[in-house]
Amino acid sequence: MLLIYVRHGQPIYDPDSLTPLGERQAEALAKRLALFGVDKIYSSTSERAIRTAKPTCELLNKEAELLDFCNEKYAAADLGVGEGANWNWAFAHREVKEKLMNPEVTAMGFDWYRHPSLAPYDLSRGIERVYRETDRLLASLGFEHDRFTGRYRVTGEKYKRVALFAHQGFSTLFFSCLMDIPYPLFATRFNISHSAFSVVDFAAGSDISEPQILTLSSDAHLYKEGLPLRYNGDSRLQF
Repeated sequence: MLLIYVRHGQPIYDPDSLTPLGERQAEALAKRLALFGVDKIYSSTSERAIRTAKPTCELLNKEAELLDFCNEKYAAADLGVGEGANWNWAFAHREVKEKLMNPEVTAMGFDWYRHPSLAPYDLSRGIERVYRETDRLLASLGFEHDRFTGRYRVTGEKYKRVALFAHQGFSTLFFSCLMDIPYPLFATRFNISHSAFSVVDFAAGSDISEPQILTLSSDAHLYKEGLPLRYNGDSRLQF
């Protein structure tokens, strides 16, 4: 199974939607996904994710199944620090990021959030929720997660190609779980751009699967359609 994780297009956060450029990004993405097809489409319940998935659903004549646990509002509530203008993701908050990257914290592996320096932030709830629901989703697709070995037991592959339209902040939790990489290591070192997609190969050739990320944050569809290649809209980051 190929799992294709798509971040929504350039967003309007309030009210939840897409900018005109975000709509064009979603259309470009749909053309790319339609080249090889997608057997199953999932989307976060946020409007910006649903609107990004819409062109793909229309081209492939499929309906997206909505997954509320992917909605970034929950991840933001559980893995955010501060309030109002001072709010930020834990992995991007200067003070907390320093703690996440502390060798003592990273040495604790998946028990990282038990480190005394992180106790004031109560980050465990969001981690446990997303890990639990991600494992449940993968099990429904025929891949049961063995956390002890970091592998998946193949119980019956349901689809060859699956697309999930969701978010950047949520993705740090999702990929941490999926790839058995402790959250501090993944969240502080990897990022994905608007409408970019990442592909994970579950290679179910036997009864055991060891997933690999084949590409992370690909935006080739934007290049093909002549759309701006600014990373998350940042004019400093064009490549």
